[in-house]
Amino acid sequence: MPVDPGVVPGYFPGHRETVSRESRGVIPDAIAYSSYSASIVPFMGRIAELATLERQVQQARAGHSEVLMLRGEPGIGKTALLDRAAAGAEGFRIVRVRGVESERELRYAGLQLLCSALPDCLARLSGGQREALDAVIGLGDGPPDRLVLGLATLALLSTAASGPPLLCIIDDVHWLDRQSAEVLAFAFRRLAADALAVLLAAREGVATQELADVRTVHVKALSYAESRALMTSHIRGRVDEAVIGRIIAETRGNPQDLLDVVRGISAADFAGGFGVGVASGCSRGSLEGLIDQLEQLPAESRLVALLAASDPTGDPALQWRAGKQLAIPTNAAARLESDGLVRFGPRVTFDHPAARAALYALASKDDRRLAHRVLADATDSEAAPDRRAWHRALAAYAPDDELAAELELHACAACERGGRSAAAAFLERATMPTLHSGQRVERALAAAAAKFEAGAPDAAARLLVAADVGTLDAARRGRLERQRAQIAFANRRGNDAADSLLKAARRLEVTDLSAARDSYLEALVAAVFAGRLGRGSDTKAVAAAVPAGAPAGAEPAEDLLDALVTRFRTGSLTANQQVRRAIAEMRSVDSHATARWLWLAALAALDVCDDESWQALAAAAHDSALEAGSLTVLPYALTQRAIADLHRGEFKAAATVIADADAVSAGMGTPPLRHAALLLAGWGGHEQSSLALFGAARRDARDRGEGSILTAVSLGEAVLFNGLGRYDAALAAARDAVAHDELGLPGLAMSELIEAAVRCSDLGAAQCTLDALSERAAAFGTDWALGVVARSRALLSEGDTAERLFKQAIERLQQSQVTVHLARAQLVYGEWLRRQGRRIDARPQLRAARDAFAAMGAEAFAERAHREHLATGEKVRRRAVETWGELTPQESRIADLARDGLTNPEIGERLFISARTVEYHLHKVFEKFGITSRRELYLVLEQAAKASPAQRPAERADVLEPLADSEVA
Repeated sequence: MPVDPGVVPGYFPGHRETVSRESRGVIPDAIAYSSYSASIVPFMGRIAELATLERQVQQARAGHSEVLMLRGEPGIGKTALLDRAAAGAEGFRIVRVRGVESERELRYAGLQLLCSALPDCLARLSGGQREALDAVIGLGDGPPDRLVLGLATLALLSTAASGPPLLCIIDDVHWLDRQSAEVLAFAFRRLAADALAVLLAAREGVATQELADVRTVHVKALSYAESRALMTSHIRGRVDEAVIGRIIAETRGNPQDLLDVVRGISAADFAGGFGVGVASGCSRGSLEGLIDQLEQLPAESRLVALLAASDPTGDPALQWRAGKQLAIPTNAAARLESDGLVRFGPRVTFDHPAARAALYALASKDDRRLAHRVLADATDSEAAPDRRAWHRALAAYAPDDELAAELELHACAACERGGRSAAAAFLERATMPTLHSGQRVERALAAAAAKFEAGAPDAAARLLVAADVGTLDAARRGRLERQRAQIAFANRRGNDAADSLLKAARRLEVTDLSAARDSYLEALVAAVFAGRLGRGSDTKAVAAAVPAGAPAGAEPAEDLLDALVTRFRTGSLTANQQVRRAIAEMRSVDSHATARWLWLAALAALDVCDDESWQALAAAAHDSALEAGSLTVLPYALTQRAIADLHRGEFKAAATVIADADAVSAGMGTPPLRHAALLLAGWGGHEQSSLALFGAARRDARDRGEGSILTAVSLGEAVLFNGLGRYDAALAAARDAVAHDELGLPGLAMSELIEAAVRCSDLGAAQCTLDALSERAAAFGTDWALGVVARSRALLSEGDTAERLFKQAIERLQQSQVTVHLARAQLVYGEWLRRQGRRIDARPQLRAARDAFAAMGAEAFAERAHREHLATGEKVRRRAVETWGELTPQESRIADLARDGLTNPEIGERLFISARTVEYHLHKVFEKFGITSRRELYLVLEQAAKASPAQRPAERADVLEPLADSEVA
């Protein structure tokens, strides 16, 4: 969806939305920010600029006009800073215009854009001023008087700022026509006491004399450390430091150029810099200027440029050695520098980042082979044998078994330098020159496995096609079938993958027991994801098919397989000790075979309520997958990390991790893992957006056959409806979630079912589930399990027994890492105390729960705790006039309208918000003033009206705060 000038980016759990501001300059109530949504990633090296922009906006909010110009080279981040300022201008009316190069010679073209963005304000101007601006936009007759036009523009901006504060953003000021710039400068100089901030942006070095007296901030290039941080934040896996250094030097601290390079090069190219990477946007038409430059160069200079383009490290010594082999005169490089193409310093860099890839793409194949041949000969075979082999491969004309063996030999070294993507690139390249059929199949299978792990399932599938035409014995046939099944599961996560993986495991048992057991574990995982929608082999069938016992000296992952087999054969209680031993082994051993399954060990820890191991394994799984560049594993690791963060109460961190997981999955072309996003939506409590997410996830899961998603949806719904107090709906959802024996999530749903059943007076269902939950807690013995079961049993108890259990639950959960469940225990204990008539005792528990939920972003639970807290009758603040300055602009406006006698629905209609939102803010107002009725509100506002104006903030009639989806009626 294209972004309009008035667009504000917002984030929701698991996906991103684009929210457009309406002409009134407020955010519609139907689309609002999530309080726990991931904030925009902080800008690298822009702390001072962001602080300046924030001060600018705050000054406008306080009623003081400010004008600021950002200057910098193209791509330095001016527009991004303006976007950030707009995103942070809550309650402002935002107007954005942009200078257009092709309209620079059109008189008043820029001013016409500004008028068009403020049609309602234009209509409110007086006759002469309106006529002057009408002439500018083509609706009037005759040329406007420049003085009247300047005053009319000033009046237009002041009128626009008379409601909510106004943020006026003008980008690409250097393309404004001179007449518009003069009029705007006239108006800007006369701004003073309006709630108005004007932010301008122009290129460095481009004259804008009309606005020369505007305060200017120069946006500088990023430092090396900042550039490196920005670059590595957009790359998953290892990158050779030499390649990082060359790219940073070439982009010279320009963030947009840096990101363009990062996005235009494949993972294999980045992994150690093996490969040049031809930019996808380098069409011949867009490179005409560069082609003309190259055609005018002497042949020796063109060859020097090609050598520079063919080496990803930018090593000048390597360039000179290669040039010497070709007997290129030393002055050939001078022409490149004088023409502004290439710089020869500590690194060989191109003046424009795209020039390297473009020049390489324009060269003939023969010239490229020549360049790589001499670079291979010039590369030190002891210091960088992998680079030498890579250049040799790119220089080869014909199949060469010796070269293929050399590439295969150095794949491990490449992996050390650049991770799994680098190893995959070497193994794929080794397949091409291999003549022997058996060796070619072997290398193709190895390359396919590496490509798959590096997050390139389509490339892996193509290599399997090459392997399938060769000589396949039983062992290779088994590996090929397993890899095909792996790719099919990754591409769809459908309900038929378990059968394919199980078939491959049985075939491999004859030739490779270790690979067979790994395939059995993969089949079990596929069955877990298929869940209730499984077709063919479910978890019990797969567990029954696994041969008993891991061989001596087996990897911890094989013990994890045996533990999970026992768990699905006999149940989680019987398998508890075996599962916990396997989890401990997975935490203690550091190997690639173990690291691949750390995320599954984390899920097993969740299944037995071992929160300490769960948190540790989730973090380790994420770190190891990222370090190794195992992109296929990374989404699973990120999902476990997000769910662990969520239960620790870190909703923002969870949302960020979910966005990362979605980005990895999108890059691979595989379905996103929605489990964490669904749970986050449930805990967030935003009914409208959550239900939309649940519905879409349910449809997608049924289409693909991923039954575990249905369980996650039901658990998310149970949490959501318990938070909203809709216990009948929560009970139905929780019943669905616990009905299926799946790993991890059904156990979380049991306490949701008990709470909902108690509230619905279905004590039979509550007691039955409590018995099962108690049995689990006794077996697992963790503070988490025992705390949750104590909380649940307290809900079914009375008197001293109930209170003892509530206290026991809180004490246990305080020792755990599941903060969300601690807050839930404090909430239900506070509710119980209030219903026992012990309002004073209830207040600390409810206050703690409310504050914890609010800090997390669990808005439905926070509001539930807030209502209960108010019901205890506590007066949080007993102040009247002096409290007025602490009201937000939204609260002030609602308080005024309530005093005037408007009902909540009428206030909501006036302010474009829901009646429920009005009620929420009125509760806040009552709490701040220490009152309980609208009649008292009238009295305190009358007192406030008599206070000194200096004691009151500037009133803005239509300022709205961002609203959470849970507040939408």
